[in-house]
Amino acid sequence: MKKTATYDVLVIGAGPAGLSFARALADTELNICLLERQVESVLAAPPPDGRDIALTHDSMRLMRELDMWAHIPRNEISPIRQARVFSGTSSYFLGFDTKGTGKDALGVLVPNNEIRRAAYNAVKKFRNVTIRGKAEVKKVSTGDVHGTIMLANGEKLTAPLIVAADSRFSSARTQMGIPVSLKDFGRAAIVCRMAHDKPHGEIARECFFDDWTLAVLPLQGRQSSIVITLPADQAGDVMAMAPKAFDERIEESFGATLGRLKLVGEKFMYPLVATYASDFAARRFALMGDAAVGMHPVTAHGYNLGLAGADMLAGEIRNALSLGIDIGAPSVLEAYALKHRRASAFLFYGTNALVNVYTDNRPAALMLRAAGLRIANHLPPFKKYVTRQLTGKAA
Repeated sequence: MKKTATYDVLVIGAGPAGLSFARALADTELNICLLERQVESVLAAPPPDGRDIALTHDSMRLMRELDMWAHIPRNEISPIRQARVFSGTSSYFLGFDTKGTGKDALGVLVPNNEIRRAAYNAVKKFRNVTIRGKAEVKKVSTGDVHGTIMLANGEKLTAPLIVAADSRFSSARTQMGIPVSLKDFGRAAIVCRMAHDKPHGEIARECFFDDWTLAVLPLQGRQSSIVITLPADQAGDVMAMAPKAFDERIEESFGATLGRLKLVGEKFMYPLVATYASDFAARRFALMGDAAVGMHPVTAHGYNLGLAGADMLAGEIRNALSLGIDIGAPSVLEAYALKHRRASAFLFYGTNALVNVYTDNRPAALMLRAAGLRIANHLPPFKKYVTRQLTGKAA
């Protein structure tokens, strides 16, 4: 029988949320261990995965506070000055800008692999944070005094608090008996980068067609991040398209705004499934990141919510330490769960409702879709709310 290792906090999953949480507590005296299935070399140098993450100003602030922002190359940060939403090929759009916010951009785009690399680099120097790659968690359980994790190699780890940040299909969440609401949209997202002849003006554009959507998001220079969402049974055909045929399809759909479009690199495909845990905490156990809330990407809030949740949980733990309270006490975890639910519930269910409207092909829904843009354009409170979510300012 292998020896039991004891820590103060065990974190399952060393993705951006798990690493950000560990960094937020790294300057305390807590002994933290992150358990990750991938080898550590992949955490140190994550390969590109096609995803560019839209970061809000609040997320950028937190990344600066956590020493992550300094590790993002300047040429990988792409500002979004405006955002426009179109219904099909119509020239009419619902627009958002920074007017009245005091900000020069709604947010920025950063490649997902650069965020992961930055999070790892911000954490690795701390001696009280252990990152264990190739760690396969087989069993998770908790008691009144501590939680226990059994690894596939037979090792036993214990800690007063276990935090699961192991994806929207979290095995740890299932083992702890926390139900989850799951919404399978029957769709897939295809992401890639394309070069174009004309400048994008640092404007993000999203076009909703009858049964698919096309987002064209501004990157450095004359390149854009492309996000296509379409029925899952059509995704394979688009993935198999030759580059020239793919270029032509996007050009035909998007119009002449950016001139000729050309695929750069490879395409990546991801299934679209949204999840929302019935609770974000249990006895000596907390959920974070996608394990708590797995967002549809249409509003680009997934990582922003994950980072905010990591900050909330770390804040409650810091407060407990200052008061001499057990960091795994119900009062600590319940306070976190309540805050995170308040911050995420409206966004999650509102996003799903929006997706339902824009993926419904019935005539009435198509009419509502087109009318909705015009109505929303004349609702200042709605536009102020959306802008405030991005900039962190009352617009």
